[in-house]
Amino acid sequence: MIATEKKAPLVLILGAPGAGKGTQAERIAQFLNVPSISTGAIFRQNIKEETELGKRANEFISKGEFVPDSVTNPMVAARLEAPDVDNGCLLDGYPRTVEQAHYLRDALASKGKEIDLVLEIVTNQEEVIARLLKRAEIEHRADDNEEVIRHRMEVYREMTEPMATYYADQDKLVQVDGMGTIDEVWARIEKALLDAGFARN
Repeated sequence: MIATEKKAPLVLILGAPGAGKGTQAERIAQFLNVPSISTGAIFRQNIKEETELGKRANEFISKGEFVPDSVTNPMVAARLEAPDVDNGCLLDGYPRTVEQAHYLRDALASKGKEIDLVLEIVTNQEEVIARLLKRAEIEHRADDNEEVIRHRMEVYREMTEPMATYYADQDKLVQVDGMGTIDEVWARIEKALLDAGFARN
């Protein structure tokens, strides 16, 4: 990648459950001085405002089902129209599939924009499972047992690994070792951002 300073950065972060993605997403957004946009926040906002899409999303969420692309995509597209995204954003949790990545590509292209960088936090699955089980024990999360956690990992791998390949083929994917302390992982992410031509704002 050519290390030239980028304006209005559009960055995407990937990471399996337990990879510490949420914590690092906050730091990346602060570094770039852009909003961090997650599908969870978009869903909650639309449900709170009782928009038509929010009502449809809630039907799936209340049953513990994935919200389909026909609902998720227009919600994200609407969020990307907001004025605070004019100077860039960090996308967390979207796109999750290659189909969503295609939709996002077309939505951004219509505005003359594109994803600049995709950061994937890579972790050791067994160590992360042990970490999540310990957290579940401390926080008394009875539903976070090993079977459930392994299933979430499998779903993530099936849905998201092809997307990592999709962005790697476009020379936009940078993998970062996600093992170690929060600060150690952040140091690697910061270096990846600087190497990709992003300056601290």
